[in-house]
Amino acid sequence: MGIKIISKKIDLNKHQRANIALEVVKANLSAKRIISQDKNAISLYDRSRFGELFNGKVIYSLVEALYLSDKKKIAIYQDNKKINYEKLLQIFEKIEKNFWPKFCVFKDMRDKGYIVKTALKFGADFMVYEKGVKPGQDHSKWILYPVFETKGLTWHEFSAKNRVAHSTKKNLLIGIVDEKGEVTYYEIKWLKP
Repeated sequence: MGIKIISKKIDLNKHQRANIALEVVKANLSAKRIISQDKNAISLYDRSRFGELFNGKVIYSLVEALYLSDKKKIAIYQDNKKINYEKLLQIFEKIEKNFWPKFCVFKDMRDKGYIVKTALKFGADFMVYEKGVKPGQDHSKWILYPVFETKGLTWHEFSAKNRVAHSTKKNLLIGIVDEKGEVTYYEIKWLKP
């Protein structure tokens, strides 16, 4: 009987921990950024590296915010009103050029277990870390550019993207997004003959 009670207490504690881990992060849409001061945002960052820490706050990119909204891990408010997923998508598409292909690629990579961060400082859309590697532990392996299949790339655009990847010592990854939102990846590497 004593063993069963201990077992039930352990199960209850696991259940309580799971509920705490699943609490929804509260964030606000402010201009073109999503900002949270919620303690759950820092916990989520520690576990999965969503967002960027800045002065006790977590700042999310638009693709991160929409992804977390889709997964029911974040509730985003504007003027104290909660914004649903569909409305967020409309807002973000107005704010950021080429948003839908970026979101499709981000979602696909995160669903596959990769950590994806913005790469504006490199002149790219995303940096992708190998599975199991968190930013700060090691460098990203890929520079990733989402491209909508009907838009394509010119040779000059392709060359510029390849040079950015080469100069940052990363492999170039192009994510081609079709009309269904499915993504096909092409990895480009420099070869010496």
